Amino acid sequence: MATVFGSLADYAKGGVQVIDDDPKNYVFSNIFEVAAKGTPFERIAVAKNFEYVIEAVRAEGLSPWYACAHDEFALCMDGEIEITLVKLDEPEAAVDPKSQGARCLTADPKGRRMGRMVIRRGHLALLPVGAAYRFEAVSPSAMMIQTIEGPLTLSRWSEICQQD
Repeated sequence: MATVFGSLADYAKGGVQVIDDDPKNYVFSNIFEVAAKGTPFERIAVAKNFEYVIEAVRAEGLSPWYACAHDEFALCMDGEIEITLVKLDEPEAAVDPKSQGARCLTADPKGRRMGRMVIRRGHLALLPVGAAYRFEAVSPSAMMIQTIEGPLTLSRWSEICQQD
C-alpha cells in the first residue's frame, strides 16, 4: 500500500473506525476538505490543545495584513503561497502585547520591509512576533497555521468533524 498525499483537488476524507463508542467523542477532520470548502483566508480550527490551535486556511488571491503578539507558523500543504513580512515600527500599537491569536490590521503596516518567502508543499514559515504579514496565492492553495486561538479562529466542529 502506498502513501498518497492529498490536495485541494484530490483528497479522501478517511474517518474514525469506532468499535464500541460514539464517533462524536473523537475529533476527525480533513484539512484539504476544510480548506476546499472555506472562503479565502478563513482560519478554521481543525485541531486544538488547550489554547493552541491548528487552523486550516484556503489561500487564494491577496489576504489582508495580519499581526500577532506571539510567533506563529504557516505550513504549506498544497500549492504555492507568497508571504510578505514587514517589521512593525510600533508593534504594540498594531496589536496588544497580551493578546492571543492573529489580528487583521486596519491599514497598511508602517515599518521596514523584511522580505518575502515563497512556500510550497511541505515548507514551514515562521511568522514572527513584531512583524506584519500577508499571504498571496495566484491559484487556490492550502496551509495550516499553528497559533493560539484568537478572534480570527473559527470553530466549526459540528460542520467539519465526523458525525457517525
